Amino acid sequence: MADAGRPRSAHGVSAPAVALLASAFVVATCGLIYELLASTLASYLLGDSVTQFSTVIGSYLFAMGIGSWCSRYVRRNELRLFVRVELLIALLGGCSAAALFLLFPMIDHFRVALYALVLAIGFFVGLEIPLLMRILRDVDFREVVSSVLTFDYVGALAASLLFPLILMPYLGMVRTGFLFGIANAAVALALLFVMREAGRFKLEKLAAVIVLIVLGAGFVASDRLQRWAEVASYQEPVVYAVSSRFQRIVLTRRGDDLRLYLNGNLQFSSRDEYRYHEALVQPALARVARPRRVLILGGGDGLAAREVLRHPEVRSLTLVDLDPDMTRLFSRTAMLTALNRGSLTDPRMRVINADGFRWAREARAQWDAVIVDFPDPVDFSVGKLYTESFYRELKRLIAPGGIAVVQSTSPLVAPKAFWTVATTLEATGLQTRPYHVYVPSFGEWGFILAANGPIAPTAHVLPGRFLDQPTSERLFDFPPDMARRPAPVNRLDNQALVRLFEEEWSRYEA
Repeated sequence: MADAGRPRSAHGVSAPAVALLASAFVVATCGLIYELLASTLASYLLGDSVTQFSTVIGSYLFAMGIGSWCSRYVRRNELRLFVRVELLIALLGGCSAAALFLLFPMIDHFRVALYALVLAIGFFVGLEIPLLMRILRDVDFREVVSSVLTFDYVGALAASLLFPLILMPYLGMVRTGFLFGIANAAVALALLFVMREAGRFKLEKLAAVIVLIVLGAGFVASDRLQRWAEVASYQEPVVYAVSSRFQRIVLTRRGDDLRLYLNGNLQFSSRDEYRYHEALVQPALARVARPRRVLILGGGDGLAAREVLRHPEVRSLTLVDLDPDMTRLFSRTAMLTALNRGSLTDPRMRVINADGFRWAREARAQWDAVIVDFPDPVDFSVGKLYTESFYRELKRLIAPGGIAVVQSTSPLVAPKAFWTVATTLEATGLQTRPYHVYVPSFGEWGFILAANGPIAPTAHVLPGRFLDQPTSERLFDFPPDMARRPAPVNRLDNQALVRLFEEEWSRYEA
């Protein structure tokens, strides 16, 4: 029976009921944000985004089901329990990103902590909707179900749009977590003032204020917390860190050693990057009679471009990199432009920020040399850039008499993955010549030349700090432990390379 003592809206629904339905929207938005934060953070720190998103979301939904089932044992004080659950979720979810970043470098069993937190948040979120429906029992049941679920689903939509378009690019994961924790706690506190029985909940009001203070302090100090986590993880002074729309960019510096990390993965060390980039670029350009037009896919740090621009015959250089924050950083920061010698602002350079897979499909020009310097295939979003489908587009971009080179991971640590790249290139009709180089920061690293015709066995290489003619010829000799072995073709529908890469590198790092 409806309670005549409660104030009513114009549509006959009590003001507390309106507040509870509004809270359903906030609760759903916050719940999905926490889920997306855990999934994204797991993919950043552990790699293989498909596996991380699938397992985190599956665990979260399972825990929600358990929470919903357990709600049947709540017989009284539903509002009190709802408020307490809200505050627990606010504290756990709001601090989740910061806590996981801080724990990652400190504990050996990080996945245990990750999934324990996911299960805890999911369990409490699962309690919320049944409790809301019980609190609203004085409203028609059909209206309760439809209204609560409507607000719940609309909140989920809001979260799914806000997270990639606004929250990640402009706030980052740690600050986003604290912000939505504050929203959860604010909902709990607001309900305590709206509900008629709220005068009895002095302890809950005090707890809500304390949680809001803690989360507010975390929000203000979020950058400092993330820096502490990164310093502990990298064990090097962090001089720059930012979360772009696509990745976490971190620069560290110890003495004369400047290092770039993307999503926690080392990209280069200034002490030995010249070995990698000379080996990436010079053997390819040496095998083109007149490399006037050159294309670089990836390489937003401008270091491969630096090597290309050492050739005076190069008339134009096009660089396609996904992340504008990356190319902007390496074209405007003095210590970085000193490293790449201002390559990204060279008059011959044209920088395009676009997805390499889509851009290659739409490109109609051809280039004398194509330098493919994508990150390692740690997940399917990058793995697509190593597939037969992509290499067919690459084949089309190579001008007659031209050549391409692909960075292809370590033939020592991940030989199956390395030779999968060669097999996949050959499946498109390209001819290949694999080679490798020792880079102290990475160990043995591999590359593959690819062309539409025969590839010259030797060529006159432009000398550098590391590479000269005799050295370049030795790069093509593979000892038995890195020798060719059977490998599958990496296709969009199987992404075999991502699985092989994960298996081989996880054994090495164990």
